[in-house]
Amino acid sequence: MSLTGGCYCGALRYEADGDPVLKAQCHCRECQYFSGGGPNYFLLVPADGFRYSKGSAASFARDDLEAPVTREFCPTCGTHICTVIDGQKNVVLKAGSLDDPSIFDSARVAIYTVDKQPFHIIPDGLPSFTHLPPR
Repeated sequence: MSLTGGCYCGALRYEADGDPVLKAQCHCRECQYFSGGGPNYFLLVPADGFRYSKGSAASFARDDLEAPVTREFCPTCGTHICTVIDGQKNVVLKAGSLDDPSIFDSARVAIYTVDKQPFHIIPDGLPSFTHLPPR
């Protein structure tokens, strides 16, 4: 599968080759900051198939955490594109940045529900975990 997407202003574009490993919604507090309050809908895609085809992403990683993730976003409009986790072979790609977000279809799991807000909706029957699911 080949996915394409980018930011709101068009300055940053990407291509992602390879089948998504996971489609999920994350309710962690950090994702709430980046989503504007709701859960974050994402696809895990192979890192070796992800590349920017236009522009260069800005990045941010907290320096007060032992193992921070790196969040990549458009330096012009601020659209959050992906999260990179050191040592992982997948990129956390934000569903809203896809050219065709309907490809996401639906989450297969809800994670970090320990931080879920009362206005977050988890569909009936969706497997949910307070943190990450067992591996």
